[in-house]
Amino acid sequence: MLRTAARGLATVAKQPTAAKQPLVTTSLCSSSGVLTVAFNQEKKLNAWTMPLLQETFTVLNDAAASEEVKGVVLTGNGKYYSAGVDLSAMIQVKAPSALIHQIRDQNQLVFETFINFPKPLIAAVNGPAIGAAVTTATLTDAIVALEGASFNLPFAKLGVPPEGCSSVTFAEMMGEVKAQRMLGLEQWTPTAREALDAGLIAEVIPGDDRDALLARATALCEERIAAGGGRRYNVEEALRLKTINAEESAQLANAFVSPTFLGAMYDFNVRRKKSQLAAFFFTAKALLPLWQPSPIAPNPVV
Repeated sequence: MLRTAARGLATVAKQPTAAKQPLVTTSLCSSSGVLTVAFNQEKKLNAWTMPLLQETFTVLNDAAASEEVKGVVLTGNGKYYSAGVDLSAMIQVKAPSALIHQIRDQNQLVFETFINFPKPLIAAVNGPAIGAAVTTATLTDAIVALEGASFNLPFAKLGVPPEGCSSVTFAEMMGEVKAQRMLGLEQWTPTAREALDAGLIAEVIPGDDRDALLARATALCEERIAAGGGRRYNVEEALRLKTINAEESAQLANAFVSPTFLGAMYDFNVRRKKSQLAAFFFTAKALLPLWQPSPIAPNPVV
C-alpha cells in the first residue's frame, strides 16, 4: 500500500505544473496592424500590480518599435476594464525619502508611457474603470465604452491629489463643475452614457457585446492609421501634458506620506481583512512626526 502511494506521489511529482496565465494578452490583426492589448487579471479585477504594469509597458514599447503594429486598442478581459492601481501591492517598505522618490518616478513613468506612445491608441472600456485606469484612458486618442462601464476616481477619498493630468484636462473636457464632481469628495461615478454626455468619452456601445466594442475601437484605430497614424496631440501638447504629469506626480508622492492617506489605507486594509497591512499603516500614521520626509519637487521634463 505504501509503495502504491509512493508511486502515486511520484507520478504527481512528474506531472508538469500548469503554465501561468499571462498578465496581459495580445492579438494582432495582420491586415490592419491593430494590436489589441488586454489586462488579464480577472480574479483581481485587472488591478494594476507592478508585474502587470511592467508587462504592459513591455508590450507597448515593443508595439511602438514594431513595423507590423500600426496602432493599439487597450481593453480588459472579464467584467472589469481595471480596478486601478493596487496600492498595497505597489508600496514597498523602505526609507521614507526613497519611497516618495520611487512613487513620484513610477507614477510619472506610467502616464508618460501613454503620452509618449507614438501610434494611434484607443481605450475600449469593457466595464468599471477606477483611478489610474480612468486617467490613463483619457490620455489615449479616444475612449469607447460598453453601456455597463463606469468611471470612478477615489483620489479625494484617499487624501491624494488628482493624477494623469486630470487636475487640468478634466475641466477642459467636461467643464469645471463636472470635473470637480469626479475629482472631489462627491466622487461622482458616471456611467458610460453620463460620461459620454459629459464629454469624457467618445462613444457608447449598447448592451454588453464586447466583440462589438472591440470592433468599433479597432475601426477608430484604423481611421487614425489611415489619416497618417499619429496621435491626437502634437509635440507642444505632449510637452504640456508631461509638465502637468511631472507636477502631479510630485504632489501625489508627497501626499502618500500624509496622515489622511495613511488613515485611508488603514481603513481600506481593515475592510479587506489584511491585518498585517492594516497594522503597518496604523503604526506609520501614529509615528508619522518621527519619520515624515521633506517634500520633494517635480522631476525636470525633457
